[in-house]
This record gives sequence, structure tokens and C-alpha cells, in this order.
Amino acid sequence: MSEGSVARSRRRTELGLVALSGIITAAAYVLASLGKHSTMPARMVPFMLFVLGLLACGHVVVRLTAKGADPMFLPMAAFVHGLGFVMIARLNDRWAGLQATWSLVGLLAFAATLIVIERTGDLRRYQFTSLAAGLVLLLLPLIPGVGFTSGGARIWVSIGPINFQPGEFAKILLAIFFAGYLAERRDLIVDGHIRFLGVTLPELRHLAPILVAWAVSVVVMVGEKDLGSSLLFFTLFVVMLWVATERTSFLVMGGGLFAAGAFIAYQMFSHVRTRVDIWLNPWAQESGRGYQPIQALYGMAHGGLTGTGLGMGSPDLIPAAHNDFIFAALGEEMGLIGVATVLAAYALLVGAGMRTALRAQRDFEKLLAVGLTTISAVQTFIIVGGVLRVVPLTGVTLPFMSYGGSSLVANYVLLAILIRISDSTARSLHEVPDSASIAERFATWRLQRAARMSEATQ
Repeated sequence: MSEGSVARSRRRTELGLVALSGIITAAAYVLASLGKHSTMPARMVPFMLFVLGLLACGHVVVRLTAKGADPMFLPMAAFVHGLGFVMIARLNDRWAGLQATWSLVGLLAFAATLIVIERTGDLRRYQFTSLAAGLVLLLLPLIPGVGFTSGGARIWVSIGPINFQPGEFAKILLAIFFAGYLAERRDLIVDGHIRFLGVTLPELRHLAPILVAWAVSVVVMVGEKDLGSSLLFFTLFVVMLWVATERTSFLVMGGGLFAAGAFIAYQMFSHVRTRVDIWLNPWAQESGRGYQPIQALYGMAHGGLTGTGLGMGSPDLIPAAHNDFIFAALGEEMGLIGVATVLAAYALLVGAGMRTALRAQRDFEKLLAVGLTTISAVQTFIIVGGVLRVVPLTGVTLPFMSYGGSSLVANYVLLAILIRISDSTARSLHEVPDSASIAERFATWRLQRAARMSEATQ
């Protein structure tokens, strides 16, 4: 198959899947509105045009800037985003309006990321800048007058009329730092000379920067009572270190450190003990502390196999159904079949990320793809597992589905970087024609202009 035909085939596949996601979203919105109001909503046509327009714009941007990218990324994100928006609109019209605004901002950030980052390797030069920026963002909520507490966690920042969670963007920056640092020092870390409990460890000076970055991020998140992000940063660090070194000992040591840290946190922090107690037996909790997970379980049980039907259930009885428990709200109205479809979409999204990592030709791109995919996969597992009581509920957002601007914008930026890595790999493998970036063309023009001016003065 020729280079041009590969690109056309992938983009045609993406277009078909994006169109299908848009149709499903529009149909779900109509069904939810009919079930809720028993009438056809007046804003149905503007809504469908808005949703389909956003999806079409996203596809056009990928077609123009990343012709060789994997065709599964954008459609799967569009599918879960669309269903999440339908459920938010089903719960509250005001939330739906705000989420629509953030959807537009997220797609703009998605397009800007693909346009600005033309070569993924350029990010490698900014690894320590990414580290500094990521740690600053993590510390922002602790600054008096800037950060504030909401929902029991101090993870919010208020700048003028805008409130956002800086940790959502910090995780991407730290993934860039980890990928750049490990790609440069992989051999030094692997060739350790220190023996400890039968395990060969590298010299401390080679691991110190990445250990400091990991420790600060985890300690800050614990101090801000953001347990979900603490677990996410820890998992990100361990997985990327394991992939970079290919040494199972680091994975085993990471598991041991996690078990020790979890035990210490349980003994030291009352909010950790509360979360664990609610997880083990929500019915035994006093003062209604187990009310949220109980209502979520009742809602999903009510949905059964096929669900009550969009607009026909009572998801408003589940506290925080628009963010922490949106998976339970979907389970009530779409049933086991519906949520299994959603999980399949996340699995395809994660699979596309891991396929991109396996195909990547450069260590930095491979590690960055693994890190970004790990963020999405672990975040999905934490919140879905918490709702289903597989793990204690920690309050992270479900990527692309939960209500919230910070999470939505950050996840679209993450998605754009994965698409750029996938496209870069396709060019390296000569699956699609390669071409000079705008920056490279500008640099060439400047050199040619300087050469002409030099010749003219001679």
C-alpha cells in the first residue's frame, strides 16, 4: 500500500467512526429529552449542529495536521464525551451549558496542541521546564488567597472568574519530564552497582531528580487530600520506570512501596480511614457518610441489564451524579449493556495508546505514549472501580465524561499529544509522506535569506 493510500484509509476510517459517534450522541440526546419532558426539545437542532460541528472540526484538524495518526483516538473520545454530555444535560440544563462551553475550549486546545507541537521530539528539550511548571501547578492550591477547598480536597485555584484544577495539567507535564529524563538516562539506571536485598539499584544521583519529582507530587497531593491524584502520580512513576528499564524488580518494589504508603496513610490520616471504612461497608457508616455509594449501587441495580431508558430513570437521586458518579447514572438508564459499551470504548482508546507506544521508534516518544496512556487508563480504573466498590472511591474524574472544564481540556491536550506521537511514528515508518514543519520551513527560509544577503554584499 502506498504512503498516500495509508493516510487516506486511516482518515476515512476516522471520519466514519466520528460520524457514527455524532449520530449516537444526537440520538441519545433526543431519547433523554423525550423521556424527561415528553416533548421534542426546541434546541435539539442547534445542539446536534453544535456537536456534529465540533466533531467535524476535530476531524478536519487531524486530517490537516496528523494524516498518519491512529484512527481510533478521536472517535472513541468523541463517543464517551458525547454520552457524558447527554447525561449532564439530562441532569441539569445549566451544567450542560457550561459543559458545552468547555467542550468548545477543549477542542480549541486540542487543535492548538496539534498545530503548535509539530515534532513530538521538541518536547524533550523542555523536560526540566515541564518539571518546574508541573510542580508549580501542584503547589498553586496551597497558596492562600489563590487555592481553595471544595469537596474536602484543596485542589482548586481561583484566578478572577475562572476556577480550575491545576493538577489536571500537571500530570501531563510530569509525564513529559519522566519520559525525557528516563530516555536520556535509561542505561545509567539499568546498569546499577548497588546491591540491596538482592536487587541491583542504580546510583542515587541518577535517580535523584525523578525521585524528588515523584515524592513532591505525591506528598503535595496527600497534603491537599487528593488521594486519587496521589495514586495516579505514583502509578505513572512506577509504570514508566518499569517500561524504561524492563526490570520487574522496580515493579515489585513499587508495589511494596505502595502497600507501605497505603498503610501509613491509613494510620495517619482520618480522611483515608473514612474512605476505606465506606468502601468496606457503606451501610455501617454513621451520619450518612455511605449515602453516595449506596445510592449509586441502588441506581445501577435498578438499571439491570438494559437500563430504564434515557430520561426514564432517577439519576438525580445519586449525589454528584454529574461528576464522581456519572458512571452510575449511565448504568441506571443504559444498563449493563450501556456501561459495558462505554468501558469497551475506553479499552479501545487505551489500546490505541499502547499500540502507539509499541510502534514508536524513539525512546522518548515510546515512554511518553506509555505515560499518557497510563494516566487515562488508571484514572478510568480509579473512578469506575470506586463506583463499583472494587477500590475505595477517591474522587477523580472519568476522562471526557465527567462534568468539569479542567479535566476536559487537559484530556483533549493529552489526546492531541498521543495523536501527534502516532503521526510521527507513521512518518518514521514511511507509512505516510513526511514533510517539513512550519518551524523547519521558516528556519530554512531564514538561512536562504541570510545566504542571499551574504552573496549580495560580496
